[in-house]
Amino acid sequence: MASLLPPTPTVTSTIQQHCCYYNNINNLHNNQIAAICCFSPPHKKLLPITSKWKSRRGLIRCDAFFDDVATGLLELENAPYFQGLSESQRWSIVAFGGLAWIYLTARPGVLLGAIDAYLLAPLQLAFDSFSGRRNLKRTDFLVGEKLGEGSFGVVYSGVLLPKNLNDAPDQSRTRRRPRPQPPPALVVAKSQPKDKVILKKVKVEIKGAQEFGDFEEWFNYRLSRAAPETCAEFLGSFVADKTNSQFTKGGKWLVWKFEGDLTLADYMKDRNFPSNLESLMFGKVLRGEDSSKRNALIIKQVMRQIITSLKKIHDTGIVHRDIKPENLVVTKRGRIKLIDFGAATDLRIGKNYVPDRTLLDPDYCPPELYVLPEETPSPPPEPIAAFLSPILWQLNSPDLFDMYSAGVVLLQMAIPSLRSAAALRNFNLEIKSCGYNLKKWRDYTRLRPDFQILDSESGRGWDLATKLISERGYLRRGRLSAAAALRHPYFLLGGDQAAAVLSKLSFDRK
Repeated sequence: MASLLPPTPTVTSTIQQHCCYYNNINNLHNNQIAAICCFSPPHKKLLPITSKWKSRRGLIRCDAFFDDVATGLLELENAPYFQGLSESQRWSIVAFGGLAWIYLTARPGVLLGAIDAYLLAPLQLAFDSFSGRRNLKRTDFLVGEKLGEGSFGVVYSGVLLPKNLNDAPDQSRTRRRPRPQPPPALVVAKSQPKDKVILKKVKVEIKGAQEFGDFEEWFNYRLSRAAPETCAEFLGSFVADKTNSQFTKGGKWLVWKFEGDLTLADYMKDRNFPSNLESLMFGKVLRGEDSSKRNALIIKQVMRQIITSLKKIHDTGIVHRDIKPENLVVTKRGRIKLIDFGAATDLRIGKNYVPDRTLLDPDYCPPELYVLPEETPSPPPEPIAAFLSPILWQLNSPDLFDMYSAGVVLLQMAIPSLRSAAALRNFNLEIKSCGYNLKKWRDYTRLRPDFQILDSESGRGWDLATKLISERGYLRRGRLSAAAALRHPYFLLGGDQAAAVLSKLSFDRK
């Protein structure tokens, strides 16, 4: 067995003089590299070191060389502001610095948020201004067909026109008869995918729409830096300079790169859901599984992507507040991305947060209605709000607002009878009467739901649903966060991920 000579009491002497002698260690050769840890009394601090073994007179000697961390401790100990301090005072300073670092890096990321706000955002603004991204104009786009409409905006397909198009000669000034132009919708449909865009016209005539359009633009720029994979690529915005066709002078338009024109709600309207997503999610049609298991894998893959995206935006301090199938776009590559951030709030700095005002869809909102308690005061100035935000998140867990909505989406995907608007309204009435207890609702409901998919794999899907659709409880917990949901056994088995990998090897194309 090995015997370790006790190190001297001080950190300095430990680092400079400590070496270890071992007896009766077999099967070690000269120059063998090993890594050990030694304790430094009186604080029992673990100090990682690397060592080079040498043989001397039947003994094995370890000449210890500490890494950069230990070197940093030496420099701190010899620093002028450490002179005259006792060892306990020095360790207190180190401990305080460690706690401060943990606090500043805890969710929602005070330090990273400050870097984003005061470094990355100005750099992005300068780069976009230089590249022309912030100089979009009405004449840069051709608007196609209408894709959808919400309370504050209308969404269209469109195409980004070549920059030299406006430099072409004006045919109206020549003697030649101008060629008839095809309808804009046809031009958009025949355009190359790289030229296609999605445009959103803000309803400036609706009270509050302009404000929410500004918020949506801010959140898209923010997420393009912090979590670009969670949302569609944002190209910028422009203000219409004249009234023409769909354009209204002074109206604001937001522009995204085209990644898909169908949302999860569009796919759920199809009777073949979720099998109509199979080739998108896995690249090919799964083989060797019955339809029920295949559908369960597809739904699991969709939920994994939704919750992964929610975790990433929650880690930046953003709560979406409007998670529903209509706000989940399905890309051509089978990725689920979040859209419509007009109702989102950044609780790191209080962006788009008013204590007594809530923005929600009653079919998907949780029982608490508000992302924070109503008695929460208005946010202070941004630097102060950012510094206090970790405390706010620990006390209130506002991210759990989105998780309830994600649970409702899971139920709708897994239970066909809940996909209609009328059935969803009835579900909300029933779950409210059951105290938001999903297990009681299962025994109480008259909707005759089919639980086959949720009950598969020993009921792991059902268990996840019960832990998402619930009240917050006394301590405002009682519901899984996105990080906790991804650790749930429903996802840990990884059957959907395995299917995605195996599909590249042995599955047939659809």
